[in-house]
Amino acid sequence: MENTKELTEHSSRVERKRRDSFGMFDGYDSCSEDTSSSSSSDESEEEVAPLPSSLPIIKNNGQVYTYPDGKSGMATCEMCGMVGVRDAFYSKTKRFCSVSCSRSYSSNSKKASILARLQGKPPTKKAKVLQKQPLVAKLAEYAQYQATLQNQAKTKAAVPVEGFSWGNYINSNSFTAAPVTCFKHAPMGTCWGDIAEGVRVEVPNTDCSLPTKVFWIAGIVKLAGYNALLRYEGFENDSSLDFWCNICGSDIHPVGWCATSGKPLVPPRTIQHKYTNWKAFLVKRLTGAKTLPPDFSQKVSESMQYPFKTSMRVEVVDKTHLCRTRVAVVESVIGGRLRLVYEESEDKSDDFWCHMYSPLIHHIGWSRSIGHRFKRSDITKKQDGHFDAPPHLFMKVKEVDAAGEWFKEGMKLEAIDPLNLSAICVATVRKVLADGYLMIGIDGSEAADGSDWFCYHATSPSIFPVGFCEINMIELTPPRGYAKLPFKWFDYLRETDSIAAPVKLFNKEVPNHGFHVGMKLEAVDLMEPRLVCVATVTRIIHRLLRIHFDGWEDEYDQWVDCESPDLYPVGWCQLTGYQLQPPAPQSSRDSQSSSSKQKKKAKSQQYKGQKKMTSLQLKEELLDGEEYSFLQGTSDQESNGSASYYIKQEP
Repeated sequence: MENTKELTEHSSRVERKRRDSFGMFDGYDSCSEDTSSSSSSDESEEEVAPLPSSLPIIKNNGQVYTYPDGKSGMATCEMCGMVGVRDAFYSKTKRFCSVSCSRSYSSNSKKASILARLQGKPPTKKAKVLQKQPLVAKLAEYAQYQATLQNQAKTKAAVPVEGFSWGNYINSNSFTAAPVTCFKHAPMGTCWGDIAEGVRVEVPNTDCSLPTKVFWIAGIVKLAGYNALLRYEGFENDSSLDFWCNICGSDIHPVGWCATSGKPLVPPRTIQHKYTNWKAFLVKRLTGAKTLPPDFSQKVSESMQYPFKTSMRVEVVDKTHLCRTRVAVVESVIGGRLRLVYEESEDKSDDFWCHMYSPLIHHIGWSRSIGHRFKRSDITKKQDGHFDAPPHLFMKVKEVDAAGEWFKEGMKLEAIDPLNLSAICVATVRKVLADGYLMIGIDGSEAADGSDWFCYHATSPSIFPVGFCEINMIELTPPRGYAKLPFKWFDYLRETDSIAAPVKLFNKEVPNHGFHVGMKLEAVDLMEPRLVCVATVTRIIHRLLRIHFDGWEDEYDQWVDCESPDLYPVGWCQLTGYQLQPPAPQSSRDSQSSSSKQKKKAKSQQYKGQKKMTSLQLKEELLDGEEYSFLQGTSDQESNGSASYYIKQEP
């Protein structure tokens, strides 16, 4: 590399007599004598050059419900014993008060012990999650607390998180991982460049008996997110010493770094006998090959600088009443994820996790500006050191024109249920706010006071026009208690004397996201938003991804947008220092199967959505006086283009 040659000419004249342009000693026999003195200095900073458009080229040189008091409207959680309104319990089976208890029950409290470790305290009876929590539940909480702790102490067996290896997991199952370029919000997501198999780097040589740290050149054999399977140069087809590492780690350098930093290049001991002239070997093998940009490490560092700081005040959704926001304070920032503590929480235990680009957080004053409900704090003035986060730090939403035809209260649509992200439900526009924001309610399960309405922007990828699920062969969850099954939109609109929101008002943009079915990634469990888990993309419907958490039942799957800031490349947790939750062990999977499969089979027909209708039926029955033709989806559609979900039929 020409830049490398110039930098090498500036190195010490004494060192230049002994080293070539790759940083190698002129003779391998001299390594043992001179390595100690030549590598004793600390690693110096490399000279930074502008990032090239492509990579540099190296040049030569339990199933029974319990109803207290015989009331069918009540239920008892089979995990923690909490009594509450049955309809507010989690999932279709209604056996647990929350997803936390459901998972703890399935895994004999293994997941609960991991969560406790994240919080740095003993496991409590349940996690604080986005959920409908009946008031009667609070009456039973403390009574169950001690019994639950005793039960967990007897059964918990912590999953060996430290023992999980992405490399072993991918190798043993021949998995593929989503590329870093799929995650624009993640470090290096927008400047990953052409890093791919065959790229050469300089890495520590672990196959060496020398007492000091030495390096050797390796090539990328396989990429999995940030993680790369490397093979030392000279091993040809021998994979015996292949190893996984995070390509953004501090020990990974572009070829030429050793020469400019005064570090020794030493061949691995296993192959040192193969060649007598290693300099000639490297010149031959590396001429024309690609390596990392010279400022790669600086770019990594810059991409991991986050504008949100501790003590900043924001408005965030109230996890106990989704219809309103509250003031919270940034307590910590890890990899762009914020731990927010609600301002009134004296012991800082009432918290909420989200990404800094999440649509759930806003600048102070946002709620008032659009007419959103807001819980006023009992704290009359800011605490010392707290300050409002500047508005420009928050994600901007797309501007909309609400002057013409627009959403109206009472219009019907389909929406992802924020309390059960595995379901897309029949929903209604309950209130139209300013700047394109809407309050959405899930039909059949709304609280009388609207406390479970949820705020979606009109351009949100989580709301869809009537018929979206049918066209794309997704099960639509009908209103709770709706008896006329299979559900048909035409009948429901007529029975409720309502109209469908016009198709043209919805966001139909589909980015070229790059995801494919089967790809591995790290994903936030949005029902336990402090947890980042090993996950798989199992379905793709245009821009909508079905995320499955490895080792867990399908009922825990979640629908997530392809540009969600809660999805990360393989290796993100290692890079940022966040704790990764591994797949559930086999014992947990067996437990889930025995406890849920029969129940799911028995209940599946009760909530089944309508079977697939033809486009002709939809055009005849669905929309009030207007004709629309729909693009037919498939079960595993992988549309990455700009095609819309639906196209209006011109007269």
